[in-house]
Amino acid sequence: MGLRLSFDSLGVVVGEPYEVSFRLTRRRSSVPRARAVLRAAIDDWGVGQDVAESGELVLSELVTNALRVPVPADRQVSVRIARSAESGVLRLEVGDAGAGTPGVRVPRDDETGGRGLLLVEALAERWGVEARAGGVGKIVWAELAAPRSGPAVALPPGPCVQGWGWSAWLVVPGVRGERTAGPGVPGSAPVPVPECP
Repeated sequence: MGLRLSFDSLGVVVGEPYEVSFRLTRRRSSVPRARAVLRAAIDDWGVGQDVAESGELVLSELVTNALRVPVPADRQVSVRIARSAESGVLRLEVGDAGAGTPGVRVPRDDETGGRGLLLVEALAERWGVEARAGGVGKIVWAELAAPRSGPAVALPPGPCVQGWGWSAWLVVPGVRGERTAGPGVPGSAPVPVPECP
């Protein structure tokens, strides 16, 4: 279940079984790059769409905040994405070399920014700040519930389905490739599987 990515330019390191870490340069284009790595990782890990969307928003806010911290331009932002298979928790960590501890604030109505951590607080199960190893800077982290997703739709055997990007219609297989007049009705006659368009 390895991550099928090639982000050599980002220096992505894939841990086992559910961990990815990398560093970003201090520029705006780093935010969508972080989202792309997150999306690829959680798609590979089988995490649901709603968690993916919330995770992308949370990670975007954390990376944006880290990029705004006043530090020398050569300092990078570290990102770690991990999912616990046991607890089903997705943990997003973003580290920077800046001082201080970020906190949620309530911006005035006329302010155009300052709502990032309000979003993080609303979407995450919990979040916090801890000192980086070595004592320089901090790591801001957030945790989201991320159970492994099952099938998006449950279908009875037999109907024709086509998904986005599929080149042909598929028939959902049944136990015998046919349906009966009623589920578990003894002696019911088999009904042929319909032809797909």
